[in-house]
Amino acid sequence: MADRPLSITVVVGPTSGGIGRHVHAVVQQLVEMEQRVCVVAPDATDALFDWRSTGATLVTAPVGAASPGALMRARRAVRLATTDADVSHAHGVRAGAVSALAGVHPLVVTWHNTRPVRWSRRLGHPLAERLAARGADLTLAVSRDLLGRAAAAGATDMKVVAAPAPPLPLPKRSPGEVRSALGVSGRPLVLAVARLEAQKRLDLLVEATAGWRDRPDRPAVVLAGTGRLAGDLERRARQLRSPVILVGRRDDVPDLIRASDVVVLPSDWEGYPLVAQESLRLGTPLLATAVGGVPDLVGEAARLVPPDNASALRAALDDLIADADERARLADAGVRRAAMWPTLPATVDELLTDYRNLMFR
Repeated sequence: MADRPLSITVVVGPTSGGIGRHVHAVVQQLVEMEQRVCVVAPDATDALFDWRSTGATLVTAPVGAASPGALMRARRAVRLATTDADVSHAHGVRAGAVSALAGVHPLVVTWHNTRPVRWSRRLGHPLAERLAARGADLTLAVSRDLLGRAAAAGATDMKVVAAPAPPLPLPKRSPGEVRSALGVSGRPLVLAVARLEAQKRLDLLVEATAGWRDRPDRPAVVLAGTGRLAGDLERRARQLRSPVILVGRRDDVPDLIRASDVVVLPSDWEGYPLVAQESLRLGTPLLATAVGGVPDLVGEAARLVPPDNASALRAALDDLIADADERARLADAGVRRAAMWPTLPATVDELLTDYRNLMFR
């Protein structure tokens, strides 16, 4: 029967940020809709996202690892996990490549990210893209430029899709309480929520806010997240007298966003970024680089600047901090823009339609 519950295998590679949160929400929604879901993911990813908490079953495997031995173990795990599956869905190019090597069909692969920044991860990435593109029965991409990469790698049946952020919990504290806890009461507050990794270009934000410690209004720059570059960012901020405060991984992101004057996303590339969605939903002005899927996502509801340009970022920050009316306009435009985005339930309904269509080709 076309409406019977499906058996779905979801394959996920290493992720510590927005991709994992999005996939977790999708899996939970599928389970709530009485679909049977098995997740194949690395131990480290499960430690962050606890896939069993969604109601899915879990198979741990080194999906996305580069060594030949780990690749073969992941391939075997995916093959076994998909033996009785109606459809498999790999999130990320490396997860797609492993699934393709396992001979999985029908296979959906979602492209969430572009070429890795780290050279160690770039090795083999073109091959992974070709395997994922040519092994997929349906390729989904979260931005138009990713769709172009997939096509160049050999994908045929393709479309751009939304990657909605999970519903946000309501803020628990007032903006004043949050600012007081951070020690920034009465000061302009700029927030970045990101992995502290090269792609996110938080070094650019430090450079753009150089000397801000000496400003009369004493703006504060809060970075929420963890990553390899934490120490480098702190050292560079001290050298440049940038008022950066690193607060680590947080479970109160809605409180931080609502308490901020501006949320900044200075990345070299983004697809369908969760923090951009969350900022607009909560009515906090967003300043982001015009890269990847960001312009299509936010439209005119955010201030966009060129990537890798500290001067443009600084000028836009100065303008927004000084102009309360512009911040209010962006806040209102952001809420209205967010109301137009596809919801998570609608996105999962579309996925189920895609899955069934593939089954009955």
